[in-house]
Amino acid sequence: MRARVAVIGGGQNCEHDVSLASAAAVGGALESAGYAVVRLTIGRDGAWRQGDGCPVDLTDAIHVLRTCDVAVPVLHGPRGEDGTLAALCDQAGVPYVGSGVLAGALAMDKWATKLVAADLGIAVAPGVLLTPSTAPAHRWTHPVVVKPVSAGSSQGVSLVRAADELPAALDAAFALDRRVLVEDVVAGREVDLAVLGRPDGSRTVAPALEIVVDGLFDFATKYGGGADFRIPADLADTERKELEDAAVAMFDALGCASVARVDFFLTAAGPVLNEVNTMPGFTEQSQVPKMFAAAGVSYAELLDLLVRDVLG
Repeated sequence: MRARVAVIGGGQNCEHDVSLASAAAVGGALESAGYAVVRLTIGRDGAWRQGDGCPVDLTDAIHVLRTCDVAVPVLHGPRGEDGTLAALCDQAGVPYVGSGVLAGALAMDKWATKLVAADLGIAVAPGVLLTPSTAPAHRWTHPVVVKPVSAGSSQGVSLVRAADELPAALDAAFALDRRVLVEDVVAGREVDLAVLGRPDGSRTVAPALEIVVDGLFDFATKYGGGADFRIPADLADTERKELEDAAVAMFDALGCASVARVDFFLTAAGPVLNEVNTMPGFTEQSQVPKMFAAAGVSYAELLDLLVRDVLG
């Protein structure tokens, strides 16, 4: 009998459309791998839908989840990747692919992630945390990057080169979160690593990916095709080991499971952590599947492995 897999996409956040694309690709790949896929979608309004049908209430959605052997939550951002959906699956008693509640919440919170990294001795960009009450007193003195604490897909991120650009950048970030990070600009190569955690405790790091872009790797560049992904990144052995060790250390310290993407700036002084994504974009053309493809693991094979690791 084929295993039933619930693939959940959508979500109540600014990454809704990105999640829909990931979930559609994941569902198709799992169907091609022989699984019976049950598609569930969370609308921008929070309503659940099964397949292309009418909305179902949360009780019915949980009932559908409980008929499945495993869930694959493919939600990016708040009210999904931040541990919210993992908590629902835990309460419903449904095994799932991906990180648990605590890891999702910590990794989604960029400020908390920076604190964990600093405690591990991993460098982070100097920065300050602003709220609506403290932001009016903040003064621009040098180029900075402004970003929401808990958002992804480069939404609400601005490079501020002059003082008169700061108010608009803060407004864009506060539109998505009540906490905002203002970080120093880090001069370095943007290098991402994907870490796969197996049930036996082993860790596999896929070939590193370098993002080459003219300017800021923002939402438009990320999804408009303006970035050049180079896999494997051209790294010295010492650089590669330092990045891989830091990525695994973050994966383990946050308590991540399944697969996560750990993003760095590689500077003359070594790696500087940017952020950790516990449910990164997951179409076949997304960064993590591309990294594993460079290691000889196809998109369908990677998803099959993630599901089988949960099924046991």
